[in-house]
Amino acid sequence: MSSIELTPSQKNILQELVNLYREDETAVKGEEIAERVDRNPGTIRNQMQSLKALQLVEGVPGPKGGYKPTASAYDALQIQEMDHAADVPLYHNGELVEDSNVEEIDLTSVQHPEACRAEVKLRGSIGNFHEGDKVTVGPTPLSKLQIIGTLEGKDGTDNVLILTIDDMQAPVEEPEH
Repeated sequence: MSSIELTPSQKNILQELVNLYREDETAVKGEEIAERVDRNPGTIRNQMQSLKALQLVEGVPGPKGGYKPTASAYDALQIQEMDHAADVPLYHNGELVEDSNVEEIDLTSVQHPEACRAEVKLRGSIGNFHEGDKVTVGPTPLSKLQIIGTLEGKDGTDNVLILTIDDMQAPVEEPEH
């Protein structure tokens, strides 16, 4: 399968379509996507035509209609459809985010602790996260690592939150008696 080169705008729209479709498992209206990506619905309709031509999106006719991602859309976004995404909880300003799935945690510049950042790739929208928000990720399934950080920025095209790490905790293993 050849890799499809998407423009950042197409990628962003497709990512939001996937996010919205995941939330309700029903066709997504162009207006909903327009709202999420801050574009007008006409632009979304034009982009959807090109995404349909690439066979990444299906149009669903009728009053409940809209768009839904095809299986190729997941490949194009390199989202592996995991049946059981490892449950890594994510807290946003102290509240558990119900429908977010942490896909990947990338710790950057660990050798410079004062500039320590984490990039957290999510499934689910990052639209409600804003700079300065407190975000806690974890504990992770294997290492039980928990990262407490402040949102420094986000990358909408890759659904990534960029955190400044305030604290990292891993449980102290109790010695067996």
